[in-house]
Amino acid sequence: MADKIFIEKLEIRCIIGTLPKERKKKQKIVIDMEFPAPVSKPAKRDDLRDALNYKKIADHTVKFVSRSCFHLIETLAERLSRQLLKEFELKRILLRISKPGAIRNAKNVGVEIQRP
Repeated sequence: MADKIFIEKLEIRCIIGTLPKERKKKQKIVIDMEFPAPVSKPAKRDDLRDALNYKKIADHTVKFVSRSCFHLIETLAERLSRQLLKEFELKRILLRISKPGAIRNAKNVGVEIQRP
């Protein structure tokens, strides 16, 4: 099994949606992600310089998403995955974006993508 890092339930507020009321006020979305990461070398030396800095990835995600104003979560997922792959030289990313409360009587709705 390949080593990986995951971030779960990262809550961010952004403009997302197609309805007029969704375009006026930021809503909560929830992001889960996982990506391959070196674990053996950083663990051996116990040194952050050898590791993939997941705090920087989370901070970058919050900054990007909170400034975004896409209509579709599909668009947000695609653009965010491209940003993270490029900025952090990730080989792959599994990204899940949820929009709780978007559908009446449903706990959650969202999209999941894996790139590349």
